[in-house]
Amino acid sequence: MLTLSDVKQQIEADSQQWLIPLMDFVDDMRYYRDMAVLARPFALTNPKLDALLASTAEYLCDELNLEPHAWLANVPASPDPWFVAGLESLKAIALAESPLRFRIRKIFVLENFLSRV
Repeated sequence: MLTLSDVKQQIEADSQQWLIPLMDFVDDMRYYRDMAVLARPFALTNPKLDALLASTAEYLCDELNLEPHAWLANVPASPDPWFVAGLESLKAIALAESPLRFRIRKIFVLENFLSRV
């Protein structure tokens, strides 16, 4: 099972395939509901990625009715808004649909960003 720190390391090692380790983490968190994957804080070295990871973890905690670890609240917002889809045509939709945990950190995603269908 991947910890959030492991996910960050994998993404930094291969930024082109960043969605794979992130969604593996999402799947594991939803399946195992194990808060140990969030126990160890990661170093704050990449503001956009740090904000995305913390937002994802808090969103999943909300979804699963789990209390997020306190260290997550100390992860700052992205210095600039990040529209994860990367398409100009989706910015307005992302602004409207982004869950609160993401918007707080200036991360804008479509509402189905963490969906697994």
